[in-house]
Order: sequence, then structure tokens, then C-alpha cells
Amino acid sequence: KEVLEHQPATKDKEQKKALREKKKQVRELEGYRDKLMEYDNHLEVLGERNSYSKTDPDATFMRMKEDAMKNGQTKPGYNLQTGTENQFIIDFRLFPNPTDTLTLIPFFHSFQHRYNRLPGIGVADSGYGSEENYRFMQENGIEAFVKYNYFHKEQRPRYTPNPFHAESLHYNAGEDYYVCPMGQRMNRIGTRHDKTASGYITESARYKAQRCEGCPLHGSCFKARGNRIIEVNHRLNQYKRQAREKLVSEEGVRHRGRRCIEPEAVFGQMKYNMAYRRFRHVGEDKVTMDFAFFAIAFNIKKMCAKLRKTGKELITLTKSIFIGLFITRYNGNIATCYQMNEKKAA
Repeated sequence: KEVLEHQPATKDKEQKKALREKKKQVRELEGYRDKLMEYDNHLEVLGERNSYSKTDPDATFMRMKEDAMKNGQTKPGYNLQTGTENQFIIDFRLFPNPTDTLTLIPFFHSFQHRYNRLPGIGVADSGYGSEENYRFMQENGIEAFVKYNYFHKEQRPRYTPNPFHAESLHYNAGEDYYVCPMGQRMNRIGTRHDKTASGYITESARYKAQRCEGCPLHGSCFKARGNRIIEVNHRLNQYKRQAREKLVSEEGVRHRGRRCIEPEAVFGQMKYNMAYRRFRHVGEDKVTMDFAFFAIAFNIKKMCAKLRKTGKELITLTKSIFIGLFITRYNGNIATCYQMNEKKAA
């Protein structure tokens, strides 16, 4: 571009044509440069997300439960996580990711920042049951009543596990091998490491059968060619066994029943009783302020309702005691007056 600016004027047609061609190339390169800068700005705003809204860069496109078109359309929104106790909102936080798995540990950190401690008990549904979350709660002394993905399926009366799934195969922990449905040993052949979106490293052991050719159960056992290979996350399976024992215990059943009327009831009151279905502001800071004021008002309203209910119960109890004392004290006089009136009528 500097060469073209300092190039002297010429009347030669060929040189003019070459000059115009070079200027055209410069304009195209400038357009590409501007477009690359625009893409870099988009990626900077995007961060680790897969989308963002131009009207609200902090919001991420998510699939909402309220889908008027019934076509799975996405809308810009935030993943609101709340912690409740007796239907009071004790903590909340907004997240850009639509799934709940990666929100539990940051939410616990938010709780710790607000109250200078971690909760003693954590109750959540199957969307939070991951190895990373179970390990965090175990290492921090949080008693986890958190479901995993197929917990409800296991609790059905007619549930029968698939005998060909890796979870159903017999495992010899002493010699570290599995036994397939035909009685064949599946020896360990290695270990696979995977990294989650949060950077957590998971470890899965790989086991391979010795000979699957000609097996009569080959079509039901697996579809691939060669010998069957399974991958098992032993640490996650151990966490699931511990979670299952807690969830089916008497205390676990009580917590599971309470969870349905704790956060779900709060969201129901927010959305349907108070018509709070969308945020009124744009930007994460303003949306956080928006919901913080709403949470304060929600808790005040809930507290007033409980006090009013307690007051009515006290008034009703006082009336009952007073009437009971009155009847006990004047029971004889009431009977005498009744008999006198009956004699006069006769």
C-alpha cells in the first residue's frame, strides 16, 4: 500500500491497469482484515460458550420449556440456579451454560462466599450427578443426596437390568477382570483419560474379550466387529453405589420428597403466581440485580405469610382454649337453665 501511494502518475494504459488491479487487491485485503478482526471480537465475547446474543452479549441461546412454536427454538437466556430452605431463597447464581452438571461446584463456592461455610447436606436431581460433583462433595464433607442419570429407572417395580450392559457383568475386583454372559474373561488392556468441559480428568479402565467369533450371543451382546471392548469408570460406579444407598435410606426418601416441594415449588410460585417468567434487564450484572431484588421481596412475602398463618393458628388455639374453659366452668348452669326452660314450656 505504501508503494502504491508513492508511485508516480503515469499515462501508460498497461501501467494504469496494473495499478488499478493492485488497488483492488488492497481493498479486498482490507475487507478480509476487518472481517478477521470482527471474528476475533466475536470469539473474545463468546469465550467458552457456543453462542451469544447480540442484544445481550452475556446471554446464551438456550432451549426454553415454554416453546410456543413446538420446534425447539432457542432464545437468549441465563441458567438460574437457586438454593432453598423451607421454600426461602437462601442463595442464587446465574450461569451461561444451559446444562446443570457444571453449575453445582461453582454454586457451592457461591454459597461459601455468602455464608463463609459449605452446606452440610446437598440434595439435587439427576442433572447434577457426575463424578466431579460427587468427588467435590465427598472431599468437602457434604452429605450428598444427589441422583444419577438412571436412578429413577432402577426404582421401577418392573425394572430388569440389561444382562449385556457393562454394569451388569460380573467383576472380579481381586484379579481385575470382567466375565461376559458366556463366561469368557475380559482382561484389562489399558486406561483411557478424558477431560470434561471444566478441565476435570476422568479415568476409565478398558477390558477386552478374548474371542467373540462364533459366539451365539454376539448379536445381542454388541454389534461391532472383532472382540468386544468395554470401558468402566470404577470411581464413578463407587460414587453411584454410595449415592444409591443414601437415596433409598429412610433419610434419603425424606430428602427426595422434600426436594419436590422445595425448589420446584419456589419456581412454580415465581413463574405462575407472580408471573416472573423473564428478566426485565439486559446484561449479567443488571439481571443479577433484578433477581436479587425479587428474591428479597419473595422472602419477605413468604415470611409475612408464615407469620400470618402462625398468628391465625394462635388465635384459633386461644379461642378453643377459652371456649373449652367456658364450657367446663358453666356446664352445670347451662344444664339447669335448660331444664327450667323445659318445665316452663310444659
